[in-house]
Amino acid sequence: MPLIDGLTTLWDKLLGAQPDPPPLLVLLTAVVALVVVATRLPWRIARNAVTIAHEGGHALVALLTGRKLRGIRLHSDTSGLTLSAGRPTGPGMILTLLAGYVAPSLVGLAGAWLLAGNRITLLLWIAVALLLAMLVMIRNVFGVLSLLVTGGVVLAVSWYASPQVQASFAWTCVWFLLLGGVRPVVELQRMRSRGRMPESDADQLARLTPLPALFWVTVFALVSLAALGVGALLLAGPILTDAGLTL
Repeated sequence: MPLIDGLTTLWDKLLGAQPDPPPLLVLLTAVVALVVVATRLPWRIARNAVTIAHEGGHALVALLTGRKLRGIRLHSDTSGLTLSAGRPTGPGMILTLLAGYVAPSLVGLAGAWLLAGNRITLLLWIAVALLLAMLVMIRNVFGVLSLLVTGGVVLAVSWYASPQVQASFAWTCVWFLLLGGVRPVVELQRMRSRGRMPESDADQLARLTPLPALFWVTVFALVSLAALGVGALLLAGPILTDAGLTL
């Protein structure tokens, strides 16, 4: 039947593995992502993707810990806010606060794991599904537009682009999340040292626990750096294979 055949084709496309990317593509996409993270204007624009992952991390953990999600706001200055209802103290609130700064790096690590298996199309479609799920909880116009544009770009690449373009896009995005997950932690501590973020996630965690805010910033940094290290090894698979090495 045409419908069954179409669904089978779609399923095969979704779960099928694409060929290994050329080692040069892996290197170039890493360089592009590093330039975006390290350069002021590109970072200012692309940081919205990190904010989406950050607020998505808060929202997901809030739901998993039994809190009631009230809504998510994304702002044009790349800040965001996730509101949830429940006990103002306790493990649920602590885990919800902890999730934000580590979410971009952990999402990048999950993406690196999928790319290590050459599941490029699956990665892109999971990204679209997560963005659509998050869209339901957005409570401001800029947030809606930001998610629609981001999701539209990912969907268009996954549906219309050639395998080479899909690979370039996917590797660049994952490299960006891994590298971009580190910079906000550095910015957080820099602003905290100047007294400009008294209500940061780290400071809220310090008020809920006996541990100081600097401890929590260190946790954010260690998780982000560990994810970057493991993710880089996974993404570098084609380079290592080309050099006759294995993980």
